[in-house]
Order: sequence, then structure tokens, then C-alpha cells
Amino acid sequence: MITLTDFLVVSAALFCIGLYMIVSKYNAIQILIGIELMLNAAILNLVAFGRYDKINNGGQVFALFAIVLAAATTAVALAIILNVYRRYKTIDPGEINQLKD
Repeated sequence: MITLTDFLVVSAALFCIGLYMIVSKYNAIQILIGIELMLNAAILNLVAFGRYDKINNGGQVFALFAIVLAAATTAVALAIILNVYRRYKTIDPGEINQLKD
């Protein structure tokens, strides 16, 4: 049987991998993937705690809300990344030092 601790360990691993991807910041797509991994870790925590809460299904409801928010955030972030690439011809955040002329 899978215990709550198993869920939390997997969630912590996902969060740490996402944090490492954000801190290393090789390009904007990698940063976006790192943020998504961190959001997925939080969603996994919500679902895990909701599974072991026998009174109500609040964890699953919050998880669905977080998934919808993550999808909307990803769409906006990809649009911003595409516009930055169109302007600067790179997606490396270290090379983009000014955002307006």
C-alpha cells in the first residue's frame, strides 16, 4: 500500500528538481519547465492530503483549480517567451539585459 510518506517524498523530489532547473536557468523554456514541476509537486501534495482526509474532498478541488491555473500560466508564459525570442533572437535570460529601448 502506498502511504502518505511515499507521496510526500515524490513531491519533495519533484520540487527539488524544479528548483534546480530554475536556479540553473540555462534558458527560458527550462525555467518554465522548472516552475511546472514545482506546481506539480504542490498539486501532488494537495491530492495526497485529500486522499487521506476522509471528511471532505477539498484537496482534490484545490488540485483541479491549481491545474487550471498552471495551464493558463503556461500559455501566457509561452506567449511571452515567443515575443522575447522574436525581439532578441535568444531565450537565454542572461543575455537579455534590457527589456525596452
